[in-house]
Amino acid sequence: MISTDPSHPATEDLLEEPGAEAETRPFTVGASLHGERLDRALAHLVPEFSRSYLQQLIESGAVRLQGRPATKASQKVRAGEAGEVELRPTPQSQAFLPEALPLSVVHEDEHLLVVDKPAGLVVHPAPGNWSGTLLNALLARDAGARQLPRAGIVHRLDKDTSGLMVVARTRAAMDRLVAMIAAREVSRQYLALAHRRWEGPDVRRIDAAIGRDPRNRLRMAVVDLQRHPGKPAATVVRLLAQGTQGCGLLCTLETGRTHQIRVHLAHVGHPIASDPLYGGAAAGALARQALHAFRLAFAHPVTGAPLAFHAPLPPDLRAAWAAWGLRYNESEWLTSQPVADARGA
Repeated sequence: MISTDPSHPATEDLLEEPGAEAETRPFTVGASLHGERLDRALAHLVPEFSRSYLQQLIESGAVRLQGRPATKASQKVRAGEAGEVELRPTPQSQAFLPEALPLSVVHEDEHLLVVDKPAGLVVHPAPGNWSGTLLNALLARDAGARQLPRAGIVHRLDKDTSGLMVVARTRAAMDRLVAMIAAREVSRQYLALAHRRWEGPDVRRIDAAIGRDPRNRLRMAVVDLQRHPGKPAATVVRLLAQGTQGCGLLCTLETGRTHQIRVHLAHVGHPIASDPLYGGAAAGALARQALHAFRLAFAHPVTGAPLAFHAPLPPDLRAAWAAWGLRYNESEWLTSQPVADARGA
């Protein structure tokens, strides 16, 4: 069952990035922290997190000092003591600190933002990327974001996928957006540069469940739900351009599973260019997977007005398409493949 509670990540697999689910951070108490409370010392030693969240970690048994559990935030630390803290992903916005990072805002009103995320920006803090994320930027940009789970983030893009995301600014908008995504009332379309010539019909629906790869926890994979845990997933793929080295595709999400388009295209023999995790070979100088969230359309969660946005391919992807001799015609695609609003107009 899909949860419609925006504090629960099931709707969009928000916190289900494959790999480690927590990170153990070792630390040594320096002379300047001698005699400090444990929570205050940790705030200096683990600066990505708020002191209040570090207090929660202490109370939950996630902190060890000199090899023993340390469960009292008021405990005094001594210079030279060694310890470790288990850092865990959380939907609590108050757990993280604001960071004034630049954001490309495509649309803004009192209820929501639409941003064009650059490649390389992590959406939500997680092991290996506890700061410098979209969430940190949202906390710095909007004081109200601290009162929302995940600072209003209702869906995700992989770190190296660029393009459009909608972010809620109020709880009412967040509740409604999460419900709309669960009900497939938000249209999300991606441009992908994929290996090998496309064969068969120009439009294909890939209906294949996705779960963690049972042989490699750093990956997701198409799985047999009778044998492995996973969730149903469906992507509609349309051929846009054909070349000798590969093809340009428009991918429409019906579900929002982790790495969904990357996994589905690899499954049908067309891995995304420069995506080595799923079998995509390098495409020239392209330093990240050739995937871009191109179009986003939905009914405004409060007013009901139809909204539709598109973000042109960034320069690195445009160059990769050109290097493969593929015609990029954004205006034609927007005209010939109009995005219906969330009410089906």
